[in-house]
Amino acid sequence: MRSTEAIDTIAIIGGGISGLSSAFYLQKEARESGRKLNIILLEQSNKLGGKINTLTKDNFVIEKGPDSFLSRKRAIIDLAHEVGLADDIVSINPQATKTYIVSDGKLHTIPKGLVLGIPTDMISFLQSSLISASGKWEALKDIFKPAQSKQDDESLGLFLERRIGRELVEKIAEPLLAGIYAGDLRKLSLQATFPYFSDYEQQYGSIILGSRQNRRLQAEMNKGQLPPTFMTFKKGLSSLVNAVVEQLTDVDIRLNHTVDRIDLKDSGYLVQLKDGASLPVNSVIITTPAFHAKQLLSPFVDVTALDKIRYVSVANVVLAFNKAELGIDFDGSGFLVPHSENMHITACTWTSKKWLHTAPEDKVLMRCYVGHSEDQQSILLDDDALVEAVKSDIKKLLPIKAEPIFTEITRLYHSMPQYPIGHVDMTKQLKNNLEQKLPGVLITGAAFDGVGLPDCIRQGKDIANQALQFVTKA
Repeated sequence: MRSTEAIDTIAIIGGGISGLSSAFYLQKEARESGRKLNIILLEQSNKLGGKINTLTKDNFVIEKGPDSFLSRKRAIIDLAHEVGLADDIVSINPQATKTYIVSDGKLHTIPKGLVLGIPTDMISFLQSSLISASGKWEALKDIFKPAQSKQDDESLGLFLERRIGRELVEKIAEPLLAGIYAGDLRKLSLQATFPYFSDYEQQYGSIILGSRQNRRLQAEMNKGQLPPTFMTFKKGLSSLVNAVVEQLTDVDIRLNHTVDRIDLKDSGYLVQLKDGASLPVNSVIITTPAFHAKQLLSPFVDVTALDKIRYVSVANVVLAFNKAELGIDFDGSGFLVPHSENMHITACTWTSKKWLHTAPEDKVLMRCYVGHSEDQQSILLDDDALVEAVKSDIKKLLPIKAEPIFTEITRLYHSMPQYPIGHVDMTKQLKNNLEQKLPGVLITGAAFDGVGLPDCIRQGKDIANQALQFVTKA
């Protein structure tokens, strides 16, 4: 084992939330263990945080990237506590918990107790006008169907159709679940996206019964009340990025540094930058999108797992209104749009109703989402055409005649990784190959084990621990 007096260098490639989390927990664990490290974070752009991007404008708080996080995934809440932001966490307005879904060109209330498209409140589900009587019967058959033998993997869409029927999947589950990945459920891996659905089938013989049991357990853990599904920060998600960066006093952060390749040397690696500079390091953490990681790793290992991860581009259009001119008092958080409705938008959040801190009291803020895996054309419209397309879709559903006082367009190109069937096994094999052929080169991020902010933070923490273990044992 190397002397603990030696100072090892670990390079982190990518300054998104995965890279920042890796840096934060590397620094934290090194301090706690008394280990001295030289941590270098390399980001090719001129900003940190990746897709997280909060705009403060005219007393509006506008998220141009992700706008919230799942509260049941604790990694982001734990990080907020560690960087002093726990008191800034806010929940959805309790008066805006209702969500709508578009069916046949009209807004319908999503039934109460729906958990990621799975009904848990049977009375509310049976009373819903969204699903036909035959569709409801197909869904409820899940309670009585025997579990299939455990499979290695299958598509999320076909699994759900097998359990709860096609109608419920297409009208409710698809817009709810596909919205997370902007993908086609029939092409997404079950094991990589919602593996606990498969666990419910095996344990309870039913994903409805499994979801109901999980819902009960969550309520018990939260003193009888279900916790809010989503949370955010009252000054925007960028406040978390800023707070983490402020803590990275032992990290050498280098913006506008693009990594060209990684070279082997007798002991460790050389990280080669596009400007011609090179950095000798003992370990490398790669947190970039799969298509960039593939370029760095292809000279050494089979990168088929990375090659199979397709990326989808999306956009969001924010519209601000004068409340008096709009003439609508929203009674929920927004609506979802199934692909079958043939609209440009896939969802619309009534942001100022959902998050009370995001707009002045006399204003209204809305955010519409555009683009999914089967529609990569809408986001290519020019700005004027895109805004008009969004406004046209909204006016088909809501009696809005007012014009927005301003709009903000954000195009997120190649931002949403699509996990193919077999993704879990393929990426596990990739990591095993890396361990054999490039020991100390580690890979993590949204391309692997979850696209949400808590997932990326959890992965960053885990990879930091692996990197520290590697240099300690080397």
